[in-house]
Amino acid sequence: MVNTTARVKKNGKHFEVLVDLDEALKVRKGEGNLNAAVLTEAVFHNLKSGEQAGVNDLDIAFGTSDFMTVAERIIKEGEVVRTTESMRENQDKKYKQVVDFLVRNAVSPEGRPYTPDRIMKSLKEARVNVKNKPIEGQVSEILEQLGKVLPLSVEKKKVKLLIPAIHSGKAYGIVKEFMIREDWKNNGDLEVIVEMPSGLVMDFYDRVNGATSGSVMSEELKD
Repeated sequence: MVNTTARVKKNGKHFEVLVDLDEALKVRKGEGNLNAAVLTEAVFHNLKSGEQAGVNDLDIAFGTSDFMTVAERIIKEGEVVRTTESMRENQDKKYKQVVDFLVRNAVSPEGRPYTPDRIMKSLKEARVNVKNKPIEGQVSEILEQLGKVLPLSVEKKKVKLLIPAIHSGKAYGIVKEFMIREDWKNNGDLEVIVEMPSGLVMDFYDRVNGATSGSVMSEELKD
């Protein structure tokens, strides 16, 4: 268990509660147990000094003085402060996801696979910045940085999609990560060409089909 602060600023005043880091992050996603996440029985203006927030301040800032309601809003609307240890663990996890992906999908110019250790060493050597977002959305950028110290190639596929107008808004956020061309039709349908590593294609299809209730039309393109 790692204890940390959840905090938010409203009306020029700070409001803080002590929380369990992992559980509070789950609460932010709508998955955690609020009672397990909150470790204090009051809201503070400053946890370190023990300056407690008054009922009037809570009513003005949150429209209620109910402690658990306020604590939940602080967690969800404010910031859950990450410790140095948790940030390091999260970064290590992201690096491992990149390594696992490249072990499965990348090869040397001669067609040979690289070991996990070789890839991890090269990621560190190239100082690749693995961002806190899904790996599939940053693969191209990672490959560009990594290629400076480790020659490798990843098989890619191009796919043409026709997305019905009724689903185009929801699906756009998925296809834009890989989109190399878009064409909006007069009836609102969206035709796009996407390009991505072959290892991501099946997951991509699942996400697009989920967003379009399976009504998207697709066609793999040959170079």
